[in-house]
Amino acid sequence: MKKVAILGRPNVGKSSLFNRLAKQRDAITSDVSGTTRDVKKRVVTISEDREFQVIDTGGIDAASGALFSKVAELSLRAAQSADVILYLVDGKMIPDDEDKKLFYKLQALGIPIALIINKIDNDKEEQTRFWEFSSFGAKDIFAISVSHNRKLNPFYKWLERYIPPKKQGLSATAINEEFDPLYDEPKSEMIEDDNEIRVAIIGRVNTGKSSLLNALLKEERSVVSEVDGTTIDPIDETIEYNEHMITFIDTAGIRRRSKILGIEKYALARTTAMLEKADIVLLMIDASVGVSELDERVAGLIEKHKLACLIVLNKWDIKGDKSYEAATQDIRDELKFLHYAPLITISAKTGLRVHKILDEIIKIYGRYKMRIPTSKLNDVINEAIRRHHVPSHNGAVVRIKFATQYETKPPKIALISNRPEFIHFSYMRYLANFLREKFDFEGVPLDIVARKRGERVEDEE
Repeated sequence: MKKVAILGRPNVGKSSLFNRLAKQRDAITSDVSGTTRDVKKRVVTISEDREFQVIDTGGIDAASGALFSKVAELSLRAAQSADVILYLVDGKMIPDDEDKKLFYKLQALGIPIALIINKIDNDKEEQTRFWEFSSFGAKDIFAISVSHNRKLNPFYKWLERYIPPKKQGLSATAINEEFDPLYDEPKSEMIEDDNEIRVAIIGRVNTGKSSLLNALLKEERSVVSEVDGTTIDPIDETIEYNEHMITFIDTAGIRRRSKILGIEKYALARTTAMLEKADIVLLMIDASVGVSELDERVAGLIEKHKLACLIVLNKWDIKGDKSYEAATQDIRDELKFLHYAPLITISAKTGLRVHKILDEIIKIYGRYKMRIPTSKLNDVINEAIRRHHVPSHNGAVVRIKFATQYETKPPKIALISNRPEFIHFSYMRYLANFLREKFDFEGVPLDIVARKRGERVEDEE
C-alpha cells in the first residue's frame, strides 16, 4: 500500500489536511503551534477505488528545543519511508528560507513531492502567493484552503497519479474497523475465537507510556521527552504476535483537572473515547513515586468501562529501596477495585521484563472473551448457594433460579431470580469471588446482574 506523508513547519494545517483526507475529525487541530507531536496514520480512499495510508507528522521546527527536535526527527524519518510527500506552507505568510531548505532536503529524496500552499481563501491571494512560492522551484504547486474546502480537486487529481486502484480485498473502512480503535465495534455478536486485541496504555503524565510503546514495537514510534504532556493525540500501531493482531494506543497523560491547559482538554476527551473502544488497559504507575490520588482516579476509568487490565509498575530500575512485596502491597491497598488485575514490574527505558507484557496481554484477552457453558456455570452457582444461601429480605425468600452468561468482553452474567432487587451487592461480590475460584479470570472484570425471568438484560450505567 502506498504511503503519503504530510510534512511542513508547525501550524500550517497538516492535521486539517489529514482529517480532510480521512473524512473524519481524527487528529487534534488548534491554533497552538506544535499541537501534533507524534506520527499519526490512517488508511483512506480517494475516488472510491484508490487506497493509501496517509501519515500526519509533527511540525518540523528544530529551533524550538529538544522536544520539537525529536518531533522533527520522526517527521523526516516518516518522509524517507513514504511514496509521496505533501509539503504544506502557510499561504498567509511570505516564503521562509527555513521552509525552502526543508523542501529542498525532501526534494533530494527523489520521491514525488507537491508544494501545498494552504490558507488561500480567494483568487487574489492565490495569484500573489503562487508567484511568491514559485521561488521554491517545485514542479507541482497547489494553492488551496483546507478549512474552506477550496480548490482541492486539482490536488486530488495529481495524487491519483501515484495511487494505483486497489486490488480485490478489504476496503479501507473494513481495515480500519478491524484494526483501529477509532471505529465502533460491529453490532453483530463477536466470534469467540477472534484474535484482534486493542490495548490502551493509560496513566498519569510522565509515567513512561510512550517509552513502553516504543519498547513493545522495538522502534521509536512515539516521541519521548522529560516534558510533561508530550503526547497529545492518542496514536495507535498494530503488530502481529503469536497469531494475534495487537493494536496499541498510546494515550495522552492524565493530570488533575485544575492543571489541564489549552489543547490538553482535547487530549483528555480523546483518551476517554479511546477507552470506550479498548479491550485491555495497561495501567502505568511510576515505581519511583508510587500510587497517588490521581492514579486512583485514572484506575477508576478502567472500572467504569469494565476493561481487562494489567498493572505495569514502570521505572523499577530507579524504584529506590522499596521491595517488590512492599510495592505490590501498596498498590493492592490503594487500588482495591482492581484486585483482579495482575501486576508486572518493568523498566521501559532498559527493557527489563517488557517482553513478558505481550504474552500477558494474550492470556488476559483469552479470559476476557471466555464463555462459560451454561450447565457448568449453573453447577458452580448452585454450589456457591449451597455453601452460603441467598439472604432473605424482611422474611421474604429470595431465590436464584438459574444463571446465564449473555455476553463476553467482559464476561457478563445474569442471575434469574424471583426477587432480583433484594439480592444485596455483597452477595453478588461473594458469587463473583466464588466464580474466580473456579475459573481463571485473572485480569478480567466480571459483570453480574440480577433480573427476573423474561426481563431484558441491559448494560448497567
